[in-house]
Amino acid sequence: MTRLPETSPTEPILSVEGLSLDLRGTPLVEDVSFSIAPGEMLGLVGESGCGKSVTALSIMRLLPTPPIAISGGRILFEGTDLAGLPEAQMRRLRGRRMGMIFQEPMTALNPVFTIGSQIAEPLRIHEGLSERAALERAAELLARVGLPSPRTQLARYPHQLSGGQRQRVMIAMALACGPRLLVADEPTTALDVTVQAQILALVDGLRRDMGLACLLITHDLGVVAEICERVCVMYAGRIVEAGPIADALGAPRHRYTRALVETIPLSNPPGRPLPSIPGNVPPPGARPRGCAFADRCSAALDRCRAETPPWTMDGARGFACWNPA
Repeated sequence: MTRLPETSPTEPILSVEGLSLDLRGTPLVEDVSFSIAPGEMLGLVGESGCGKSVTALSIMRLLPTPPIAISGGRILFEGTDLAGLPEAQMRRLRGRRMGMIFQEPMTALNPVFTIGSQIAEPLRIHEGLSERAALERAAELLARVGLPSPRTQLARYPHQLSGGQRQRVMIAMALACGPRLLVADEPTTALDVTVQAQILALVDGLRRDMGLACLLITHDLGVVAEICERVCVMYAGRIVEAGPIADALGAPRHRYTRALVETIPLSNPPGRPLPSIPGNVPPPGARPRGCAFADRCSAALDRCRAETPPWTMDGARGFACWNPA
């Protein structure tokens, strides 16, 4: 099982231990493990199709079951295993103790309800506030996430807001009831660079102020290097490298992590063409034997194609590679 040494004396808010998911017997995620302490930001990175979002949705228990099933492992939130928790109990946790920012706020927000009513709903359900008190709190939340004229915004509909404003509304909804865990799944998708920076700075500031355990899912290694303390690199449904940012991204051992780092513009001298990773992530059901990255790796050995590499510890960092960099 993939395991890393504890990096904080504080008891983690979230501990994922050997999590495996399958779709009608086809593995989607295999043996995924990580933990997040209060006030910590953990980055989960990898190309599209690596299993990042399905892992996040499994933590929140938002996957359709069936056809997807948790086939192994535990999801411990404040000591409670969410994997087998009845749905009624999960509803009491989602929105209250656990919040999530989704990739695309235009599809996550309901187009026929006002912004105010959507932010007020979890406050009324979980905290028992009256409609008036919930709307007052909603205005305070909008002000906290930097939306101008918050009381005016309460009466607006999602289509009347810009992409960045909608994402701020999503953050306000996720934080409405003061959760302990925040899952941010590609929170800056489709936003321009300036707005991306503002949203990420907002999330980072709020998790520090509130002591949130935060899981940031992204494909942008630059973002992870800037605001996360630790990172897990995911490929084809498995964690292939994990550890402190300085180790995992500063001196990567797994060949996939190294290839990702080499595609960052700042990692290359001016005028030199950016390298790319040939091929594509193998989809579930078509993953090869051994290391799933072997067919795209220029340093692959025969052993890489035949045997799954074991998890190896190197100080505070771990990786799974037969021919480490």
